[in-house]
Amino acid sequence: MTLLVVGLSHRSAPVSVLERAALAPEARGKLLQDAVSAEPVTESAVLSTCNRIELYADVDKFHAGVAELSTLLARHSGAGLEELTPYLYVHYEDRAVHHLFSVACGLDSMVVGEGQILGQIKDALAVAQELHTAGRLLNDLFQQALRVGKRAHSETGIDKAGQSLVTFGLEQLADGQDVETWAHGKRALVIGAGSMSSLAATTLVRAGIGELIVANRTVERADRLVQILTEAGSPGAAKALTARAAAMTSVPDELALADIVVSCTGATGLVLAGEMVAAAREGNTAPLALLDLAMPRDIDAAVHRIEGAHLVDIESLADASADAPMAADVDKVRGIVSDEVAAFGAAQRAAHITPTVVALRTMAADVVAGEITRLDGRLPDLDDKQRAEITQTVRRVVDKLLHAPTVRVKQLASEPGGAGYADALRELFDLDPQTVAAVSRADTRADRHDARERA
Repeated sequence: MTLLVVGLSHRSAPVSVLERAALAPEARGKLLQDAVSAEPVTESAVLSTCNRIELYADVDKFHAGVAELSTLLARHSGAGLEELTPYLYVHYEDRAVHHLFSVACGLDSMVVGEGQILGQIKDALAVAQELHTAGRLLNDLFQQALRVGKRAHSETGIDKAGQSLVTFGLEQLADGQDVETWAHGKRALVIGAGSMSSLAATTLVRAGIGELIVANRTVERADRLVQILTEAGSPGAAKALTARAAAMTSVPDELALADIVVSCTGATGLVLAGEMVAAAREGNTAPLALLDLAMPRDIDAAVHRIEGAHLVDIESLADASADAPMAADVDKVRGIVSDEVAAFGAAQRAAHITPTVVALRTMAADVVAGEITRLDGRLPDLDDKQRAEITQTVRRVVDKLLHAPTVRVKQLASEPGGAGYADALRELFDLDPQTVAAVSRADTRADRHDARERA
């Protein structure tokens, strides 16, 4: 398997770049056709939404593939290669599978667990199938991604986890009041611009806050979120709502005036230390409500000791009620994704050796047929019953000799590092590479037909 994905999304690029890089519907088909015409690419599919543009391909060379896919994305979008390059991400083989499965489950969406992405993945596969740019690898990959996404939604509460966790956290901060009444007209500081922070900001705007500040390490992403919220005209938002983006360096100044703080970043250390909050709030006795949705925590637990501060984090949410929404839903989905990635890799490695095994058995059948023909020439007096018995006996001997090795080699090939077994089998039995390739092409045509029938 030589799967490669090159793309950009709301996680990697500012809104201005995403807007310029957006693909028109007619451009997607031309991109796919140009991709499969490129030397290192044999299959291609494009996933294009308002928040991401990703080009998936089966390539025979990694570096040449990255360069080609990056160039193609720039050529077919409104952004130049120099502008796109700093924001592009690259995933290869198992990491590319993990990425698409995570996307299908809603883990990479602005709102965790949203289900719209499944329809967009299905559409991407349908276009690639219609244009015949998706072969065995991408058909298998996208079909499995759809199944993984559906499994995540049916076996966990991922589709409700993001919304319920934010809502429950704000309810705890409101301390018995209606959230809309409690939040109305307040000044809110949201730290981070990922999925959970975006959902928290959306919920606060709908609750009627008066001012929203989004602070993020990459200010462009914070500005993108602000634009989305202000352009959406969220129901329940105060008419006088003001919203702006801010750099992380301005967080101490913003803390001094905030009524509500929500933080959910990917930082490995504390974002708000107790000393920072204490210094920012010195002389300000107004209540400060803080919601920490990060794992590990963003906000120092020592904030509890600051007068007027009320901190709610994931740990306290879990303790507040046995029915509290758990971040465990996200963890369960991550576990599902990891298991499915391993299973997909094993299946692909096993499928890789199948054409070689088929070619070996075909060669053995040809040898049996040749020997029976030779036997007919040497023993012309054999009657039909005798000839049939001898033929069946020889076939059984060959089948028994090949059974254990071919079963075992499929098992070994499905394990990590098992890709070399197909080469070893071809070398040991001196199999014709063209015969093996012919089997692969026949299987791919059958897979494409079956995929179109299922779609």
